[in-house]
Amino acid sequence: MGDYFSEDMERLNYLTSEIDEVYHDAAVRLGVSDGAMKILYTLCVAGDRCPLCDVARLSGSSRQTIHSAVKKLVEDGIVFLEAKNGRDKLVCLTRDGRALTEATAQRVIEMENAIFDGWEREEREQYLRLLSKYLNDLKEKVKRL
Repeated sequence: MGDYFSEDMERLNYLTSEIDEVYHDAAVRLGVSDGAMKILYTLCVAGDRCPLCDVARLSGSSRQTIHSAVKKLVEDGIVFLEAKNGRDKLVCLTRDGRALTEATAQRVIEMENAIFDGWEREEREQYLRLLSKYLNDLKEKVKRL
């Protein structure tokens, strides 16, 4: 291993990649694209409608990825766009969209909750504290690039 890459960093990158792959696998098994899953997941958490700009931010995806996925979901009758004010738009679930969300994103959220419920409170708090610390430190260092 090179001087610039520790075994711990290698393990972190591996685990992060594996987690991403598991979410991809869940989307495939549930019959939706990764982009659609992220939108449905975000809407499931937000409650049937969410500003388009917030969907991108909350899902951790680029605006371009979200716009492409939203366009496809609109074509499929899963979501519709509603004017909010000015240029802002809300992404809203249709009746079919609610049913698809229950069959996909809601199931993933239930699995995540079951995992966390199986952990001791201290374990959850420690995991979230350390993950938040890593994220905040990483953001600060990226700002200095």
